[in-house]
Order: sequence, then structure tokens, then C-alpha cells
Amino acid sequence: MDNNSLLKLQQDIEGDVRFDNLTKTIYATDASVYRKIPLGAAFPKSVDDIKKIIQFATKEEIGLIPRTAGTSLAGQCVGDGLVVDVSKYFTEIIRVDEEKKQVTVQPGVIRDELNQFLKPYGLFFGPNTSTSNRCMIGGMVGNNSSGTTSIQYGVTRDKVVSIKTILSDGSEAQFGRISAAEFKQKQQGNSLEASLYNNIFNELVGKEVASEIKEHFPKPEIHRRSTGYAVDELLKSEVLGGELPYFNMAELLCGSEGTLAFTTEITVQLDDLPPALSAMVVTHYTCLEDCLMDVVPVMKHPLQLCEMMDKVILDCTKNNRAQLANRFFVEGDPAALLMLQVSAHTEKELNASVASLQKTIAESGLSYANPVLYGNQIPKAIELRKAGLGLLGNIVGDMKAVACIEDTAVALPDLKDFITEFSVIMKGYGQSAVYYAHAGAGELHLRPILNLKKSSDVSLFRAITTDVAKLTKKYRGSFSGEHGDGIVRAEFIPIMIGEKNYQLLRRIKSYFDPNGIFNPGKIVDAYPMDQSFRYEVDRKEPDINTLMDFSDSEGILKAAEKCNGSGDCRKTHHMKGGMCPSYHATKNEKDTTRGRANTLREFLTNPNSTAKNSFDSPEIKEAFDLCLSCKACASECPSNVDVSTLKAEFLYQYQEANGYSFRGKLFAYNTKLNGLGSKVSALTNAMYDSKLIGGLLKKTSGVAKERSLPKVYSFNFDKHLQKANNQNTKKNRKVILFIDEFTKYLDIEVGKDAIELLTALGYNVELYYAESGRTFLSKGFLRQAQELAVKNVLELKKFAEANLPVLGLEPSAILSFRDEYKRLTSDKKIAQAIADNSFLIEEFLANEIAEGNLSSSNFTDEARDIKIHNHCHQKALSNQKVTFDVLNLPANYKVTIIASGCCGMAGSFGYEEEHYETSMKIGSLKLFPAVNKSAPETIIAANGTSCRHQIFDGTKRIAKHPVSILKEALL
Repeated sequence: MDNNSLLKLQQDIEGDVRFDNLTKTIYATDASVYRKIPLGAAFPKSVDDIKKIIQFATKEEIGLIPRTAGTSLAGQCVGDGLVVDVSKYFTEIIRVDEEKKQVTVQPGVIRDELNQFLKPYGLFFGPNTSTSNRCMIGGMVGNNSSGTTSIQYGVTRDKVVSIKTILSDGSEAQFGRISAAEFKQKQQGNSLEASLYNNIFNELVGKEVASEIKEHFPKPEIHRRSTGYAVDELLKSEVLGGELPYFNMAELLCGSEGTLAFTTEITVQLDDLPPALSAMVVTHYTCLEDCLMDVVPVMKHPLQLCEMMDKVILDCTKNNRAQLANRFFVEGDPAALLMLQVSAHTEKELNASVASLQKTIAESGLSYANPVLYGNQIPKAIELRKAGLGLLGNIVGDMKAVACIEDTAVALPDLKDFITEFSVIMKGYGQSAVYYAHAGAGELHLRPILNLKKSSDVSLFRAITTDVAKLTKKYRGSFSGEHGDGIVRAEFIPIMIGEKNYQLLRRIKSYFDPNGIFNPGKIVDAYPMDQSFRYEVDRKEPDINTLMDFSDSEGILKAAEKCNGSGDCRKTHHMKGGMCPSYHATKNEKDTTRGRANTLREFLTNPNSTAKNSFDSPEIKEAFDLCLSCKACASECPSNVDVSTLKAEFLYQYQEANGYSFRGKLFAYNTKLNGLGSKVSALTNAMYDSKLIGGLLKKTSGVAKERSLPKVYSFNFDKHLQKANNQNTKKNRKVILFIDEFTKYLDIEVGKDAIELLTALGYNVELYYAESGRTFLSKGFLRQAQELAVKNVLELKKFAEANLPVLGLEPSAILSFRDEYKRLTSDKKIAQAIADNSFLIEEFLANEIAEGNLSSSNFTDEARDIKIHNHCHQKALSNQKVTFDVLNLPANYKVTIIASGCCGMAGSFGYEEEHYETSMKIGSLKLFPAVNKSAPETIIAANGTSCRHQIFDGTKRIAKHPVSILKEALL
């Protein structure tokens, strides 16, 4: 198909159609191992748009691949047709029926955001996947998702009341619960909908067909089963000889992976909010077998969840900054553990439930530790468990825990024997698998560790999957418990349900979709499971040279390949965390960590033929354009994909090939310019304030006209220190105060306050002047940044050897010693020593408080309210609690942390005219409203110079550095 046809479609619909190389790249993969380049991606805004897209697909004989968050593990969202992404515009919560406890939504509504909306009603949607903070109801219906709480609240199919769809002929049909009489009415007429009811009835009404289905489908007691189409569920209706007084075609659509119709609205049944009180017993085991032995006895208790994690995943959490803190409950080095949660309405009931569960655990005697978690400890443990999928990307190198047999579910009594036989299979292949599981539901996410870049491992991929499929069939288990068939398991459906039943599924597909436009290659007539991988098999690995050191990931390409597509970066600003601020503002896939990593991987592997180097790609440039280098991904991405560092290297390499822009040089060499301007600071600032000259400066340098230019100053910090020392003769520990490039020329008051605070508290202060190189790093001037790093390391090394802590005021400057310097310098041991000796001033003071060296006696007892916005780099590389702790030093200061992500300024990003709108939109999502809602007398604390500037531009409120607040609070 040529682009003219897609261009015509773009003109015909209200939404968008994109078919550029970047769009096709980022929609070529999901969270599976597969890659297929689509024709493009459509973003419908209305039902009428979807009808036109369906008509277009029929006319052009192409497939439509429905997509929401794109977190599918089996390749459901991968195809060579046109991707139809409803995640951007089909996001409305249409209505809530409190009486029926039902809600109607569009398919792009995020599960956790739906539950936030429903909380005031005392209701929630029960199925709870590990991706719940970004997965969408449409995708959950397509996959028949389950999650951690299915043992208590069931799977998505149990909750679907009705589904409104567009059928393959463009007609609308709503499928929901109907009586036998209504079923007969539905059979009347010549519509496609009527023919569907007739064909389904004719196919399933016979006893022989029912017998065949019941004999070969998974055991009915296995709740998690999404193999093929759920014809076994339809047989439960009295219409087809069952006992249920209704028939619901929506049960067939649930788990159909978008292969039968296109969903536009979903009504689901809700549950009352769980009991307010919960406890979690975490049982620890020295071997997997003991862990599995305990599942059956503990499941006799009314558990909310029963989840398992093995050592492989637990070890991955050690290397993830965000999850490391969530390991607080892990004792020793368990081979596996079970998370067992109970809930109750009263403490008495809860204590009784815990005691009963502990008694069962003690009677088994198989676990060596059984800590009990309460309150806020429980969501932290659950977050650790939910991060399991993404954390598997932390395995360095090409060997990865791959999804192929990770969705098996068997009846609980069969679980131990199944795993025993499974282990024999894996041993036969020389494999040690990864085990993590919804153990209470009999579902084990088993993953072999393979290198799918090698043909020998691709052969193992098929062989292992085939053998485990046969083993699952032996136990009449479900090969697709909750992750769906997709590409990876669809080939095995005939093995799992028998050839006759498979042919029945093919006929059902033909009734719904005679032209095969809906998600072809999934469930029936499947794509081969051992083709169309992300990587070319047996390829010669690209030789990519970088200035920065990426040896910790075995090179920059493998650093990008760590992204497994789990899509944690697609959570919105309504969720906890800051990743990814530009996506929060645009809702475009290209602005996610995943989109950027995929783009870098694709074009480093397959560079443009005219490229001057591997990085010379307009697609990579566009993908990285709105990255604010906030580093949230470095800590929040479970696979530790650090896009900020990848962007710095890309900008360097791209500019080496294409030249450095005038504006880029202005920002990169901003410290030198500030130094010159500070010599005549009054004149410089007057020019900046001048409407004419300041406006001209902005225009010629590409700075947004709405921005205020930062003032520059000249100040003698050495004299100020001498004066402060004369006033405070008591001297204790010696510290090094880093006067960075921002403090020296822009934020001199902060530097002065830091000197006065430290000396007043009795510290012996030595000043260290240096340029950190942050402006060079942010604009990709890596040679200049490296020169500064090498130079600074010589001095910083002396401080580290003398055990003199280096304290920084500007997070982006001091934390470069802890982060980028390790990639820019050759002696890793020295670089690590410097990193370990470099502290935010709040980190140092918080530690002094913890050690009893500081108390509130030095500060005022006046009452003040303080709201904190912390710098992104602090959130990623340190923690926010240190700032909270130090600002709580004054006894009557009431301190709260604003639940904000990135402020949106990010150094030069927010000044650039083409980024101004995005910058302010990011700030307006969380930060600006929180500041505007605070009382005028409330002190706003922000330790980042860019953050303070953004807060002023966005709210006209002056924010103060925590050091300044503490200095003002001194007695």
C-alpha cells in the first residue's frame, strides 16, 4: 500500500493517522519478543472514525491491530497492518450506576485511574494486573486479565456486563446478558449481528460439540484460562443446554484479543471496596519445592492474594533504585517466598485471621522466616511483586528471561507435580527457569533464560514451548492463563483444545470477521511463534563507539535493549512517580522511555543508508526531543533504562555528524557567559530586563518570549566565609562546600545562606569552586564535560581520600559527581570513591540529625507551613526524605512534600521557544496547582535553580532553597 491511501484516510477521519518511520518503529513492538513493522498507526477520536478505519481496512485488504497501553506479552499488539491506538482519545468514564454497582467506560480508561474515580462511591474494579497503573480496560477485556486478586475477585470475564462494538461490516452491536427469549429475537433479521447469534447457536447447540469442548478444554476449576475463544463459557447458558438463565456474547469477546470485533464501550461489574484493614504474611523458603508445598494449605484461608517470587527476581530488585527500598521485609537470601494477604473490618478479626494463617504455616514447618506486614508496608511489598516483569530486563547481556511458557495455569492439586515435571524438562534443556507466580490461582509465570539473537536458542524457544504445552495439556491446564495467546502461543491451541475445537474457533472467527481484518495472525491461523523477533537472528552485532562508558550494560545498544516494553513509563501524572513528564503532557508513545529506547535500538541496529554515523538519525532526534533528562526512568524503570544518559550520548554523536547549533553553544557555554556578564552585572541585568534588548536576546537565541531571563551576580564567597567564621568560632567537623556554576553566578544568596548556616552550626567550612559540566551534559557537549570531569576528579579525589564530605547545593551539579562522572572518567575505583563522598547538603544534614549531632535547639520555635518540591535528580539518585527531615528541624515547622513530578523547566529545556508550551503544561499538571492552592504565608521549598525559576514563572510565587529556610530559622 502506498502512503497516498493512508494520507486519504488521514483526511477522512477526525483523529490522526501517522505513517512516518518513527511511528512505525515505536508501534512495531509491544512487551513481547516480537517485532513487525506496521503500515502506520491511527488514533480515532470517535466511533465514526473507527467505522471509517474498518471500511478502509476492508477495501485495502489490510489488518487492524487494536492497541491500548501495548503491554501485551504474547505479541497481541504486533502486526504488519494498521495499528489502531485508542489510548489517547477513547478515555472517557461515561457513567456510574451506583444501584447496580456498574460503570461504563471507553476502552482507553486506565484501571488504577478508574479505581481512583470510583473510590468516593465505595466501589472498585477487582482484576488487578501488575501493569494496573497504565493498563487499560480495553486491553484487560482483550486479554481476559486477572492479576494478583483473582482468587478473591475473579477475572475480567467475570466482571464484563456488556460490550459495545463495531462489527467487521461497520455496523454497531452491543453484546450483553440476554434471556432465551431475547436470544431468539436477536436471531431475527439479516444483519451481521443476527447471523452471529444464529451461527453461534448452530455451532454449539449439539451435545456432541458440547462433549468435545468439555473433554478437551482446560479443567473448569481453573479460573484463569484464556486459550482460544471461551466457547466453554457460552455452554453454561440455558440457551445451549446449560443452567444459567442468560446468554452473554461478551464472554466470547473477552479474551478474543480484538480478533472478532472492535470495542468502543465496556460496562463492568464492580465490587465494594475491600476491608480497610489488611496484613500480609511473607513466608521465606530455602527451596522452591517447599514453597509450592505450602500453597495448598495456605489457600484454605480466605486470602486476598497469594503471590510467589523466586530468587532470580528478588536478586534483580537489588539493582533497581526504586525497588531496593521495597525489599525491607526480605530476610536472608530466600530461594522463593509467598506473599499472603488477609483483610478484615476490625483489628480483632484481622488478628484472628493472621493467627490462623500463622498456625497453618507453623504446622507445615517449611518456611524459615514469616514476617508480618501492616499498613503502608503492604503496598510497598506489592509494588515489589508488580515490578517483577520489568525487573527481568535487569539481566545484563543478551540472555533474557523470555515469555513463551510464562502463562501456564493448572489446578492447585496438580501444581507441585506439574512443577516437578516442568523442572525435568528444563533440566533436559540445560535450563534454569525464572519462577514468579499467582500461586494461589495455580498460575506460574515460568520463563526460560535464552538469547533469541542466536538460532540455537530460537530452536530451544520452540522446543521448550512445545514440550511445556504438551505437559500443560497432560494436566488439562490452561496454556494461556491471563497473558493471552497472541503470537507466541496461538500455534499451540490445536494441541491444547483438540483439532475439532480448533476448527470450531476458525469458523467462529469467519462468522465475525469474514475478511480477516481484525488482528490477523492471533488465536487462529497464527503467525509462526519463532519468527519476527525484535532482533535479527545470528546477526553480526553492530560495532558502536561511544564517548561515555556503557560497559555496565555491555554497550549503548544493549543499554537500549534492556527495555522489554513493560510500559511502566506510560503511567500518567495521576499515578505515583515522575516518569515520564513529556508523556504526561503529550500522551504520545514517542515521548515514553519505551518509545525512545525502541527508537534508539531500531536505528542503531538499522541505521539510515545516508547516515554519517550510527546516531545520525532524524527519528532518534525527534524521539529524544522532548526528553527533559529528568532521570526518573533511571530509578523508576524496572529495567533501569536511563534515557537521560542515552540522550546525552546521542546529542554528542548527532552533533559531531551534523554540527553544533548557535543556541546549543549558548546554553552549553552558559557558565562562561554568566562569568563575563557578572563582571558588569548591573549592566547585564538591565539588558535582560529591557523589553527591547532582552526581547532581542531571546529572539536571536531561540528563548521563549514569555520567559524571564535569570539575573547574574558577582560575589566574593571567600570574604563571606571569613566573616562568618569570625562570628562563629566553634568548629567541629570539616566539610567541603561546593560552589557550583549556578551558585557562583545565579544563586549567590543560596551560597551565602549555606555558609552562614554551616558555620552557625559549628562546621569548619572549606569552599570548593568548580564547574560541574551540567550545561555541557544537557546539550551533548560531552568532550567539554569530560574535560571538566577529569580536571575536577583530581581535586575531588583528595577530599575523598581525606574523608572530607563534599556538600552540594544544586542537585544537578553535585549529583553529576555521583552519576555521569563514572561514565566520563577512566578510573572507576576513584570515580566511585568520589561518588560515595559527594552529598546533597540535605543528605549530609539529615545524616547529622540521625547521628544526634544536630537538634531543634538551634532553631526557632515559630510555627510555619512548608511545602517541598524536590529536584528530579534528587528523586532519581537520592531521596526526598532528607529534605523533609532537615526542614523538620525547627520544632514547629509543618512540612509536606508536594506529590509532583518534574517541574517542566529542566535547565534550558523550558527556555527553548519550541518547548515552552510543553514545559508549562508539565508544570501545570501537579506542581503549579499545589503551589497555587497553598496559603500565601506558606513557604515553598525547592532546591533546584530551574525549579525555583519555573515556580515563579508558573505561579509568581518565590520558592526558597531549603538551606535558606533553615538559615532564616536560626536563633
